[in-house]
Amino acid sequence: MKLTPPPVKPAARELGLEVYQPERIREPEAVERLRRLQPDLLVVVAYGQIIPRSVLAIPRFGAINVHASLLPRHRGAAPVAHAILGGDSETGVTIMRMDEQLDHGPVLATSATVIAASEDATGLTSRLAELGAELLVETLEHLEEIKAVEQDHGAATVAPRFRREDGQLEWGIGAQEIDRRVRALQPWPGVTLPTKRGRVKVLSGHVEGDRYVPDMVQLPGKRPAPAKQVLGDA
Repeated sequence: MKLTPPPVKPAARELGLEVYQPERIREPEAVERLRRLQPDLLVVVAYGQIIPRSVLAIPRFGAINVHASLLPRHRGAAPVAHAILGGDSETGVTIMRMDEQLDHGPVLATSATVIAASEDATGLTSRLAELGAELLVETLEHLEEIKAVEQDHGAATVAPRFRREDGQLEWGIGAQEIDRRVRALQPWPGVTLPTKRGRVKVLSGHVEGDRYVPDMVQLPGKRPAPAKQVLGDA
């Protein structure tokens, strides 16, 4: 529960770069401060607010966004989790020109990657971050040469944030669905399943035939531990 800065902030400070974190990007003070900077380009990554027209109009080369899915699939705040939850065999990153709608702008570049059968959202997010960084650098090097391509808006799907109750599962939903949810809902909201010791947080597991078998679990207030140690053979 300790408030910590995003990784980009200490990295920027180490480079001697100024950091400004407005609570709302559409605040007049924030907009005016950006205007004074006269940026050539804005780059937006994993930002939880819609960028208003007043900001998008400032840079002479516009604003681009790095999004962790192959748009138009999985527009929204939780694309990595929804790709796993949807049983997708692949996902990737998209770099697009931004407009005032959610992940709606024309596409500049994409890069796809296979989702491993046992991969969870934490590991996939880390891989996509590396992939997105590489693609961003390549795109910026050729930005003025790239022709943006309009998305197929009719094929768009939405990837909204999850709620805590989305991780409260029952065994009856089936092994494959439990497996996808355990992998998709890491680290938030996490998955719990009913056991003889009450609801237990399941951190990892695997499918055996038509059964889901937890590997690592966590009791409330305890450290993660092997499921066999905590639950026995149940």
